[in-house]
Amino acid sequence: MAESWAAGPLSCSICLDVLKSPVTLHCGHSYCMDCVNAYWDEEDQSGVYSCPQCRHTFKPRPVLKKSTVLADLMGKMSEPEKPTPHVKDGVGPGDVECDFCTVRKLKAVKSCLVCLASYCATHLQPHYESAAFKRHKLVEVYASIQERICPKHDKLLEVYCRSDGQCICLLCVMDDHKGHDTLSAAAERKERQVRTCIFGPSLCLKVFSQSYSCEIKFKYNFTIGLKVVFY
Repeated sequence: MAESWAAGPLSCSICLDVLKSPVTLHCGHSYCMDCVNAYWDEEDQSGVYSCPQCRHTFKPRPVLKKSTVLADLMGKMSEPEKPTPHVKDGVGPGDVECDFCTVRKLKAVKSCLVCLASYCATHLQPHYESAAFKRHKLVEVYASIQERICPKHDKLLEVYCRSDGQCICLLCVMDDHKGHDTLSAAAERKERQVRTCIFGPSLCLKVFSQSYSCEIKFKYNFTIGLKVVFY
């Protein structure tokens, strides 16, 4: 790295090398202490001392003091570079990372149920700006978006089967749940919210929690199903 400084502002214009024991003259130019002292030794006979660059003169000969600021800077820049650790900017405990960030992971702000991916604010923009994403469904971020996908058909769980008390996909409606009492998960949730207003707060917590689990979390056992029982 020292070679790259030799022609820069941290170099001495006398020896053309990086500054060693740097000193700064009143005119603002900096040199190695030994270099400028040797230069001025040759001007002792005239009694007038000048800056090798701008020719600003000094009389009497200035007393040189090491520039601690430049010395500290040179010391830090001469240290070997340390590898930059992988930093996850904006991602805290419990946050979901953007699936498309590469170097620095940012916090995801939305999940797409069509792409089956989560996006930060920057990578989400094409969903708002491009017509190609017009039919994509954006939802709040999911830690595991696969929880909303049918493991049998790989489709979105957007239907609620009242007959079996579980969330299913559209292909399930035409397959294992053909002829069952079904409706959209969103409609089921809204209907349960209305019921809570009729049957009181004691039932509210139970049915809303069950509906929320179905539509939002979709955490159920695909083997035995999630049974919803009303008393």
